[in-house]
Amino acid sequence: MKNLTLKQLRYFEALARDGRFRRAADACAISQPALSMQIKELEQELGSALFERNAREVKLTAFGQTFAFKVREILRGVDELGELARASRHSFLTRLRIGIIPTIAPYLLPVIINDLNNTFAGIQIEVRETQTAKLVHELTQGQLDTAIVALPVSEPSLTELELFKEEFVLVRRPEDEGKPVPEREALREMRLLLLEEGHCFRDQALSFCKIGSARPREVMEGSSLSTLVQMVSAGIGITLIPEMAVPVETRSAHVSISRFPSPQPSRTIGMVWRNSTPMAKQLLQVSEAVRRSAETMRAQHAGPVTSQASRRG
Repeated sequence: MKNLTLKQLRYFEALARDGRFRRAADACAISQPALSMQIKELEQELGSALFERNAREVKLTAFGQTFAFKVREILRGVDELGELARASRHSFLTRLRIGIIPTIAPYLLPVIINDLNNTFAGIQIEVRETQTAKLVHELTQGQLDTAIVALPVSEPSLTELELFKEEFVLVRRPEDEGKPVPEREALREMRLLLLEEGHCFRDQALSFCKIGSARPREVMEGSSLSTLVQMVSAGIGITLIPEMAVPVETRSAHVSISRFPSPQPSRTIGMVWRNSTPMAKQLLQVSEAVRRSAETMRAQHAGPVTSQASRRG
């Protein structure tokens, strides 16, 4: 197999990931016929089919699945060689592929981007927003350099660095302003609004309320914190949100915000990256910039949150 090329391996990985020739071709910035030809040549060189094809999508064969695992290892190693070369040429970052979870991105990301641009002149920043499990997978596969998530992620191949801790607050109807905050055991008897499955914030809220499994009438789901707060505003139930979300999500919602008594529910926010990355020194600099961003944001929105209402108009 002397004729295998990195280009073919990248085309294969794109098709294995996307499952459709058109999407994979777009991701690789080539035409669909050109991609098909490269995959066909790769299969001929290997002497075995990599994909099962039908009119709508392609699926990996058993051999293709084994081949894909090895290809990802090879491409990750090649990417790390590129990172090593960049790290040796520059003491600063020229490109950063950063992931961030949806319960942080809308609130912290604008400040982070500004601070990173100020810290690393001319840096190219590529942002990926999705749930923790997907970020960890893409990070281990070499598709991301680092990610900002709730810790711990407990992945042996990743380094975890704590940045800051953040408390959760209770969101209720405006007429509940000033009322005592319910004990967490009492929250189980209320209509609790949570993010849909897959979000780590959902699991943290359930853990605080000591809910293992809940009946549908007790727990309702939303796709974003914004949706949950608007549902509370409509009188559907109550919810918990991280403190950093309060200024944004209560801007147009008629709700009251209250802190829980000690011990308050909270989460630990941190950065993760591969143990093997040659960019570790630069990522430590990124982590300091992110930490400063969080401090700046919290200082901008500092103030009592013991019980306040956000009103329309």
